Amino acid sequence: MKIKGAIFDLDGVLLDSMFIWDTLGETYLKSQGIKPREDVREILRPMSLFQAAEYFRDEYGIIESIQAIIDGINRLVEHFYFDLAETKPGVIDFLDKLRKNNVKMCITTATDRFMVDAALKRNGIEYYFDKIFTCTEVGHGKDEPDIYYQALNFLGMTKREVFVFEDALYAIKTAKKAGFSVVAVNDSTAQGQQTEIKKLADVYIATFQDMEIEALEFE
Repeated sequence: MKIKGAIFDLDGVLLDSMFIWDTLGETYLKSQGIKPREDVREILRPMSLFQAAEYFRDEYGIIESIQAIIDGINRLVEHFYFDLAETKPGVIDFLDKLRKNNVKMCITTATDRFMVDAALKRNGIEYYFDKIFTCTEVGHGKDEPDIYYQALNFLGMTKREVFVFEDALYAIKTAKKAGFSVVAVNDSTAQGQQTEIKKLADVYIATFQDMEIEALEFE
């Protein structure tokens, strides 16, 4: 059975943008005059912006409202998504292949919608996707499977007809535990986790230039 639906992560999969998020928590805390703890990157990695804002209030004593914290974080990255973010190599050609094969596509992402919309439009790829699901709107980060289930329900397909495209180990674990087939896309921010990622993934690619749609078939 060939692939009928695709659920794409945005950062690190479609866009070369994970390096922005990898240090964002530290950058925000420093902007508030706060010294980040050494493990802050790992703690924040699976969180949505809402969850990160809650964490900053609970663990660092920031007294601003959750929305004010989210707004502050967004200002740090807004310029990047509006003016600089680029697709990863081979992405557009691969999306073309999927579309020509009538594969229905959507996005699941921890990035807030206004930045997602800006980056997709800037790169001319917004029309490939039938719907965008954000962790903030769903109310769950990718440490939980809710966003994948909502995407699957929207596609109107079974898990056997859909592939999830992810780069982060924690998200791959979530999708696999929920019973999805996963294409793992290499990203430089996850270099120390590639061995485990390769073991978990159904398909592993270094770039979309290595991806052939014929590889996305189910038994």
